[in-house]
Amino acid sequence: MTEVALSQISGKLFIGGEFVDGRGARIDVVNPARGEVIGQIAATTPDEIERAVDSARLAFRTWSRVPAKVRAQALHRLGDLIAGDAARMAHIMTSEQGKPLNEAKGEILKLAEACHFYGEEAVRVLGEIVPNDQNGYQSQVIREPIGVVGAITPWNYPAELVGWKLCASVAAGCTIIVKPAELTPFTALAIAEKVKEAGIPAGVVNVLTGKGSIVGQALVEHPGVDKIAFTGSSAVGLHIQRSCPSVKRLSLELGGNCPLVVTASADIDAAVKGATRRSFRNMGQICIAINRIYVARPLYEAFIEKFARAADALTIGDGLSNPAADIGSMASADPLAKTREHLADAREKGARLLAGGKAPEGEEFARGFFFRPTIVADCTHEMKVMGEETFGPLVGVAPFDTLEEAVALANDTPYGLASYVYARDLQEIYQLSAELDYGNVAINNVDAGIMNAPYGGRKQSGIGYEHGREGLLEYFNFKHVRLYHGVGV
Repeated sequence: MTEVALSQISGKLFIGGEFVDGRGARIDVVNPARGEVIGQIAATTPDEIERAVDSARLAFRTWSRVPAKVRAQALHRLGDLIAGDAARMAHIMTSEQGKPLNEAKGEILKLAEACHFYGEEAVRVLGEIVPNDQNGYQSQVIREPIGVVGAITPWNYPAELVGWKLCASVAAGCTIIVKPAELTPFTALAIAEKVKEAGIPAGVVNVLTGKGSIVGQALVEHPGVDKIAFTGSSAVGLHIQRSCPSVKRLSLELGGNCPLVVTASADIDAAVKGATRRSFRNMGQICIAINRIYVARPLYEAFIEKFARAADALTIGDGLSNPAADIGSMASADPLAKTREHLADAREKGARLLAGGKAPEGEEFARGFFFRPTIVADCTHEMKVMGEETFGPLVGVAPFDTLEEAVALANDTPYGLASYVYARDLQEIYQLSAELDYGNVAINNVDAGIMNAPYGGRKQSGIGYEHGREGLLEYFNFKHVRLYHGVGV
């Protein structure tokens, strides 16, 4: 099933509502669990980039004026088609990304949810009437779509992180050019298949493949692209911000270095369960993964003992042959190398290895990018695991004595995307929720983002928001129309 699906989109671009054979050099796409080439993408050429931008600009003239109800109906059709084909699309994702098949299918269904959510929001874009300081005037605040969006998306969630940008753009009346990560391009092309099937007009959605440093950068620099929506590392986000040759709207959802604080009043079993899920899900390759954990000293030894047992109990496997595995392979050699580097650094500086620390044994793991869920304890902020985003299945743990110390340690980072707390004492809960300097704070759970609430970071974790009404408003310009009508003068 996967081979047939990939053969239909291998080497293709989606421009102007049609799949076309890319004219550029071919880049292999590899199954990271098996080390096998599963297909190729085309490195989009400058001429093809121009065609895509021209197509999106032409489509914007009409799509921006289409009634909101029509855009909403298109998104609902898209969501239904994606949900109906979730099994096939999940196979494509697992083949190129490595996460277990069941988890991939869940992500596809969340993409469908995003389509329906923004389909509903499309018809609720309300303006305002602003009071004037004298009679005879009326001020209207109108929201108008920005224009052409360039979306540059990462490999860790190749469906959802396309969907947040695509759905908000389509709902707002923008058109969009998606540049997916070269590691996971086929999921985006499979979404384009559904866009075509849903009858979304030509040029509203386009997909270009190739390297981010070339194709993505071309979108950043192109005068015909009005907004860049990027998810990825803070270093690349800063480069995008600095390299825009003209003023351009930006939404940057960047890295995290997310802490968990477990207070003395916490339900320790719930905290262990949450830490296990959010530290190691998707092999820790999540912007909101728990990177570092601070535990009240009276609970410290009990917590790390239970946490180590829970990590060792996680099943790891090839995501296609073991669909229900807890975790699959990592997506490529780079995050695996960084995980090993951070682990070595922590151990050299005195950290205690509690779980994992090596690749799983067995023939099925020999050719893939696998690593056991790994925990190091007695960590300090001199260790990379506590100060940098690992983006792998490694987490550091340290004790604390006072809540003020926990807050200081948790906030000791240039990042501010998400943080987590387990506590049952209301004063602790309110103090931590107020003092943690993060865009998202999850208390007694580890789901820091939901579709109908704003999701975004602070400091070096980015600018702008996705999800919720706020995520939709990122795709609008505001216009103030002040009318003199003379009534009441």
